[in-house]
Amino acid sequence: MAEGAARAKEASWAAGVLSTARPRRRWTDAVTLLRHFALVTFDVNPTALSAILPSTLRPDVRRLADGRDRAFVSAVSFRDVDFRFRGLELCRVSFNQTNYRSYVLGPDRRRAVHFFETTLDSPLSFIPRRLWGMPWYPGHTEIEATWDGPRCVAYRHRCTGGRNAVDAEFTSADEARTGLDGFDDLEEAAAVLTHPLEGFYRSPSGRLGRYSVWHERLRPSLGRSIRARYEVFERLGLVAPGQVPHSVLLQPEVEFDVHLPPSRG
Repeated sequence: MAEGAARAKEASWAAGVLSTARPRRRWTDAVTLLRHFALVTFDVNPTALSAILPSTLRPDVRRLADGRDRAFVSAVSFRDVDFRFRGLELCRVSFNQTNYRSYVLGPDRRRAVHFFETTLDSPLSFIPRRLWGMPWYPGHTEIEATWDGPRCVAYRHRCTGGRNAVDAEFTSADEARTGLDGFDDLEEAAAVLTHPLEGFYRSPSGRLGRYSVWHERLRPSLGRSIRARYEVFERLGLVAPGQVPHSVLLQPEVEFDVHLPPSRG
């Protein structure tokens, strides 16, 4: 009975998250189209993740089919197309970007993500770092993707830099799957992995920042990893070289709203 009630609660929560209405956009908010979207998730040791998170955040831990309790981190890569602030619609820029994040429970116990850092292939990377203490850094990034409708034929991601090298290649998975390991169903997996709307980050001064995004529900295809090396996760001691991702999710494009400026966490 208790297990059934817990699953029903999770299902209700997931449905609510995935149907969140679009907030009214302010003139300070940013709008962008994310093209060639790839979300590459690794399962990691919860204790190792907890040790490097801010003290007010805790890993969102789930039990895999093999009985291990694991936390999760993701590298999210895409090309920002026509990124602009609503108050400056004529000023638009495009660039490649990669976000490195973990899945956490926030100070209010709500599910969220914590951003370790972001790589931006643009001289503008210093702006959010200077203005708001966001851990954004420059890095030459190449993203090449070929699509057949929603299906990804080939996806290649390369990044060179002093702290954020990437060598990754994917294609669509051959088999159909009805779920992802550690989640009751695809609805729950989608709500946790693809639909976190609130994010935290730690500034160089140690202050916890907080901001939110909005997007329609993603409907990605399942990918298959050919190789996936992310120097950020390896440097943090979370992912071993050559570790196979827990999952790869791919989508041609999706529009995002980014609610700015950030607030204190």
